[in-house]
Amino acid sequence: MSSTRALKAVAVAAAAVAWLALAAASFAPGAQAGTPPSCPHAALSCHGAEAGTGTSIADGSGRCCFLSPGGQLLQTQFWDTHPPTGPDDSWTLHGLWPDHCDGTYDSYCDASRAYSDIGGVVGGAAPELLAFMQTYWKDYQGHDERLWQHEWSKHGTCINTLRPSCYADYRPRQELVDYFRRAVDVFRGLDTYRALAEAGITPSTSQTYDARRLQTVLSQVTGHRVTLGCRRGALKEVWYHFNVRGSLQTGDFVPTEPGSSHAAAPAAGSLGTELLQSPFFPLG
Repeated sequence: MSSTRALKAVAVAAAAVAWLALAAASFAPGAQAGTPPSCPHAALSCHGAEAGTGTSIADGSGRCCFLSPGGQLLQTQFWDTHPPTGPDDSWTLHGLWPDHCDGTYDSYCDASRAYSDIGGVVGGAAPELLAFMQTYWKDYQGHDERLWQHEWSKHGTCINTLRPSCYADYRPRQELVDYFRRAVDVFRGLDTYRALAEAGITPSTSQTYDARRLQTVLSQVTGHRVTLGCRRGALKEVWYHFNVRGSLQTGDFVPTEPGSSHAAAPAAGSLGTELLQSPFFPLG
């Protein structure tokens, strides 16, 4: 484990502790002005007659209490080492992606809501949320704002329950804050670093690990398989998969298996967190 990552961990510790003390009050879904959809009897996405059969979100179809066609949400995480990015003892947040129930997906669904100044909007509405993002939602080149804009424009605009028409007394850009708030909320419940470390799997430039062991360990986080992403033989990403009962803003995230187009893990080989012997690398 690099000394650079260790020094970063010390630098961010105070901010993380302060954020956690306020998180419960500040991060309740729907805390923004305006009321998100109330869905007391909502169906689970990717289940029933509507699952996977919706048309493109861009045409305004879909319901405010049923995620469709992007019914499977992927919470995706990075482990960056070149350069080291984020805290020494945590993966960083990549995004929250709506996939169709078969693993395909829409992207860049609403150019009119391709918002800029993400940090300014989020910071004005929820300063503690922005502080957490500045620590754990990092771009490896230091362009955090650019990463946040990309994730919102490519993925956030394709979540049908975040359409402005789904809110009562809608305030401009409040769906943007709800997207980042819920992505962070889900991320905080998925401690990839800790799960691996408790199984004796730690960053190394020489140690390697069996692919099946990694999958077994990380499957215990939610009770379902994950998708592992590798680049140049190194483990770089983990994707956790969820269906949602209700809206993104207020619904329940229910862990599920990866969509059919996602390989849950390399079929075989020896995997390490720095040097991995596997050709698998996810696109997107």
